[in-house]
Amino acid sequence: MGKTVTAGNKGDKIRSDCHVFLELTDSGGWVIEVNTKTGILFQDAIRQKAEEVLNHFELKNARLVVEDYGALDFVIAARMEAAIKQVAETDKEFLPEIIPENTTKSSREQYRFTRLYLPGDSPKLMLNAGIHYPNGVILDLEDAVAPGKKHDARFLVRNALRQVNFYGAERMVRINQGERGLTDLEYVIPHYVNLILVPKAESADDIQQVNKKIEAIKKEQNLEYPIWLMPIIESALGVVKAYEIASAADNVVAMAIGLEDYTADLGTMRTDEGTESFYARSQLVNAARAAKVQPIDSVFSDVEDMEALKQNVKRSKALGFDGMGCIHPRQIKVIKQNFAPDEAEIEKAKKIYKAYVEAEKKGLGVVSLGTKMIDAPVVKRARRSIDVAIKTGLLDPDWMSKEE
Repeated sequence: MGKTVTAGNKGDKIRSDCHVFLELTDSGGWVIEVNTKTGILFQDAIRQKAEEVLNHFELKNARLVVEDYGALDFVIAARMEAAIKQVAETDKEFLPEIIPENTTKSSREQYRFTRLYLPGDSPKLMLNAGIHYPNGVILDLEDAVAPGKKHDARFLVRNALRQVNFYGAERMVRINQGERGLTDLEYVIPHYVNLILVPKAESADDIQQVNKKIEAIKKEQNLEYPIWLMPIIESALGVVKAYEIASAADNVVAMAIGLEDYTADLGTMRTDEGTESFYARSQLVNAARAAKVQPIDSVFSDVEDMEALKQNVKRSKALGFDGMGCIHPRQIKVIKQNFAPDEAEIEKAKKIYKAYVEAEKKGLGVVSLGTKMIDAPVVKRARRSIDVAIKTGLLDPDWMSKEE
């Protein structure tokens, strides 16, 4: 009997996934058993995919059992490859075709109001994430994945980057810490990931080590698309070094704070009011603004209380944050609505901007609105509010001409 390994998940509550049992044998060719919850019609298709993967990796003799719970082909292939690479030394990869929607680039300046966390070992949560229209999706290889599942998750996340349509959301991956995180990059950088979240960042060196690995992979595979970084501050030391981290590299476009780990580091409890994290959040916003990157707030853990979430977003916005994380799709709408400017903000911004335009037309060096003088930072803030309102559909792009 040869070595036996497993990959994937099984159980009554599992959906859109499969569990693979693999044993390499000395003879007998392939012995494949398929048990599926989706009906006999799919057994032949699953068997065909299994044979395709076994053939690709040149396994001549093997016993394979696939317990299927409605898995798509890219999931079956990821689970099989995860199992195979535990028992066979090979540099080969079984890559599903990449869909055109997943070859798009993202930009430094784009809005990141909402980022939806998706556990990297749970395909059912990935498949429909895009229909909720978050600004970004985070395929999480770190805290959301149990230690024993991290190997499996790498293949699933890689295949999801190629196959799952996220409907325009920025494609993000949160890697692990240290050497494990650097190895994670080998599985995602070649597959059009847009942004890497760097957890528990505590120094500029943490960022530079990630970039060094990214550049090596890009050079080896002749990749030219941009890959942005978002460090996550999750400790007292990280807060102290926030500006150093935010300014560590040109491809850092945002910096987030993780309050669960931060409050644990302080030895205190996290509260809805956020008194215990006020200093850290203010420091992060200040450091991010100084480094000209986007400050991003932590997740709100109560997925049932939308009113509490709304108030949390308003406090976050008042502190200067540009967005926050989501752990459930129902949080997306509330966060977007409350980070976007309200009607009063939009009207005030329009008045300021119109006064600025009129002053420029007249060649005036001073802008005034009524009896108040308006300086450059106020105009800049007004223009940003207008831009956000337009991009979130709250203001007609041609509002200026229509009001003249």
